[in-house]
Amino acid sequence: MPLSGPLFDRSASAPPVPRGLPLVIALTGFTDAGSAVSRVVDYFRDDLVPAPLAVFSNDVLLDYRARRPVISFDQDHLTDYRPPRLELSFAHDALGQPFLLLAGYEPDFGWDAFAAAVLAFVDDYAVSTVTWVHAIPMPVPHTRPIGTTVSGTRGELTEAHSVWQPHTQVPATAGHLLEYRLAEAGVRVAGFVLLIPHYLGDTEYPAAALAALDSLTVATGLVFTGEELRDENRDYLAKVEDQVSGSDELSRMVKGLEERYDAYMAGSTLATPMIHTGDLPSADELAAELERFLASRPTGDEDKRGV
Repeated sequence: MPLSGPLFDRSASAPPVPRGLPLVIALTGFTDAGSAVSRVVDYFRDDLVPAPLAVFSNDVLLDYRARRPVISFDQDHLTDYRPPRLELSFAHDALGQPFLLLAGYEPDFGWDAFAAAVLAFVDDYAVSTVTWVHAIPMPVPHTRPIGTTVSGTRGELTEAHSVWQPHTQVPATAGHLLEYRLAEAGVRVAGFVLLIPHYLGDTEYPAAALAALDSLTVATGLVFTGEELRDENRDYLAKVEDQVSGSDELSRMVKGLEERYDAYMAGSTLATPMIHTGDLPSADELAAELERFLASRPTGDEDKRGV
């Protein structure tokens, strides 16, 4: 059971923050195909060095048994204890544009209290827009751009960039709850679901993180370089191509996915893809695949992963 206590602590060294900034949300957890969100969180923390404004309490929100902290062992003693982190921070993009960042693990406990706290921060800082991303595996080829489904209250983004618009029910994440509460409060919010090739979903697929950064750019105007990710993605795709070309079975699978993808794109009347996006196989096939994926997922703590 979580301990009682303050949900978060404000940083004593927090810098002054202008009002009216966009808020970017990146929460790891239940759905993170291709490690898209995990890699984005690493990029934000390592490359942008955000300044914490509020640090959420692990003892209140985190199930340590599901997300074991990392500790190092050096010959005969323990060093460098690193528990997961969930923080609201102040950051700047590659051009020096300021924004707010809520990044880290998806809370295990206290979702309603967490959502209420985030809404209070949105109000306190007069946040202009809220954008969040997550990723799911889908039957699409890696040889085509990564597509997105866009939800929220920003209809112009959904109309322009949501290449798949299903009618379905899915297990909720804390990000879903935040979007739902923000929409109820009249906040301009958009959620981007990245549709990642299912056969790469359990890997660290650099293109997934790049697609997440591109989606955030489209929604906010912020600029993220991700040069290391781009270099890594070229090497990654070369290795994938080597494996595909060396296997008749994989080659047939990818060719079949390409044909379905291209046929759907040719007949689609939905959004115009972004650079990293494209239309997908038939909506019925995708809905069936999503239902199979959700049915096969572990429940509860069996599938929790932290940052």
